[in-house]
Amino acid sequence: MEPLDMNLLVALDALLETSSVTKAAHRLDTSAPAMSRTLARLRRVLGDPLLVRAGRNLVPTPRALEMRYEVSTLVAKGRELLSPRGEVDPAALKRSFAVRAGDAVLTELVAPLLSAVRTRAPGVGLNIRPDAPEDIAALRDGRVDIEVGVIERTDPETTVQRIFGDRAHGVAAPDHPLVTEHVTVARYAAAAHLAISRHGRAHGPIDDRLALHGRTRRVVATVPDLTAALLAVRSGDVVCSVPAHLSRSAVAALGLRTFEIPLPLPEIAVSMAWHPRNGADGGHRWLRDLIRALLTPPDEPDRPSGGRRRR
Repeated sequence: MEPLDMNLLVALDALLETSSVTKAAHRLDTSAPAMSRTLARLRRVLGDPLLVRAGRNLVPTPRALEMRYEVSTLVAKGRELLSPRGEVDPAALKRSFAVRAGDAVLTELVAPLLSAVRTRAPGVGLNIRPDAPEDIAALRDGRVDIEVGVIERTDPETTVQRIFGDRAHGVAAPDHPLVTEHVTVARYAAAAHLAISRHGRAHGPIDDRLALHGRTRRVVATVPDLTAALLAVRSGDVVCSVPAHLSRSAVAALGLRTFEIPLPLPEIAVSMAWHPRNGADGGHRWLRDLIRALLTPPDEPDRPSGGRRRR
């Protein structure tokens, strides 16, 4: 099979539309001699003169008239396929997205995300899935479209974008001494602590910082998620450290109070991840931008919608 020259199709469309070598050349920003050579090549390829002289003008042959509409349609479709996509219209989207969200993110993201999607993109369905740190291939395999939360492990191909940096603060019942009195390192270490860990780990950055002060804390229990931790804090005398921004709605709804932990603690990086094949997809990009806007604190600087590839 001979290689296809799609430029011949474009030139044929211009020639059949204008019935003029000069006008076709002008339309395609080329010279009349070059267009004459192209017409000669088309005649050889198609085995038909296509345009013949009638006085001072060129007129199409029956074969040219027969194929004019089809050629025009093919060229228009090709231009559409090869043109950059414009901004997507959320109201016109008809598709579903699987979003995997970390426990700390769920309480702050799900309600506003559902509300925004129902209002702006009623044809979009959401499948909200729980965090699964051990399943790092879901984005690559297409089982998950977007992952959002504290992302520590990803597939090497995954694109990861930082949304914002949260900080840890303490949460307790309204009448707890760490809320009503001045918080010192000694008082904080002496409290009954609750740790959040899906794997039951009680030790964390707080313990490392307390060790620098020669102190340890007593972790009375570990719970697997933020919701369980806040309910336990509400019903007892324990305290817990939680992400400040991501827990604010749940803390307020449960009538809990917060306090500053008297230790320098590392930032809690909240990120979003997706597979590169979805990077330029308009609908996917719209949902990423929406999630980022809903989660970003008001005082956090805007960030681009791109990301970095994990290597």
